[in-house]
Amino acid sequence: MIVASALDAPSARPRVRAFFDEATFTASYVVHDPATRRAAIIDSVLDYDPASGRTSHASADAMVAYVEAEGLTVDWLLETHVHADHLSAAPWLQQRLGGQLAIGRAITVVQEVFGKIFNAGTEFARDGSQFDRLFDDGDAFAIGKLQAAVLHVPGHTPADLAYVIGDAVFVGDTLFMPDYGTARADFPGGDAATLYRSIRRLLELPRDARLFLCHDYEAPGRETYAWETTVGAERDANVHVHDGVSEAEFVAMRAARDRTLGMPRLILPSIQVNMRGGHFPEPEANGVRYLKIPIDAL
Repeated sequence: MIVASALDAPSARPRVRAFFDEATFTASYVVHDPATRRAAIIDSVLDYDPASGRTSHASADAMVAYVEAEGLTVDWLLETHVHADHLSAAPWLQQRLGGQLAIGRAITVVQEVFGKIFNAGTEFARDGSQFDRLFDDGDAFAIGKLQAAVLHVPGHTPADLAYVIGDAVFVGDTLFMPDYGTARADFPGGDAATLYRSIRRLLELPRDARLFLCHDYEAPGRETYAWETTVGAERDANVHVHDGVSEAEFVAMRAARDRTLGMPRLILPSIQVNMRGGHFPEPEANGVRYLKIPIDAL
């Protein structure tokens, strides 16, 4: 087991640098092998102002500066899922740093659903070809000498992945900090029972495994953002899914909570960009790219 081996051998553990974007409450990561300086970037953020439609690259620039200062070579640009709360900067980072862009194979399910919602037309490929690698559950890969593996953990969306890299697990939107709980499951293709099973799968990893989360929203009573925890801490204290919470209890809680939640502020621009691998739709005849706002469709 990758995690157990890394816990026994410090040289098999990655170094992880987090970058937190407070505007979208998103934690992105640069993960690297200290021995070879090979690296992966996980869940990057493109700065986007919805009022003006302008993009900028301050968040991505910070990652580039870190990679260059540390002398790293980027082999992978990893997406845990098609994000609904921020736009991916992966294409922009790929132009500057290289690396293969990867996501789960179930991206095709998301593309099919949202291709229809956005009436994307036949020119929008729904086969995942916007990405360099489509991962299946259990696939293995490497970052330098670090062993890494893919876990398919659907429920939040059909395509969510967790990346196990040494003793570090990047869980996307499945889990939040123990005092905040778990991800919603009411997006198209989401399912609370499936999410529960995915979370329990993650919590079967060794208790000392480090978990790196994609978001934090400052739970009540906490005044600082946090995005790193452990399997043991989640099993003991997650307010939604600690040990002893049954699937039925979780599904009832999740359904009730999800009914109170509004749509994420950037869901409409985010999904139609991220389902294209972080690319915007092609320019129209005037040379301008446009995003659609479907009315009464969600």
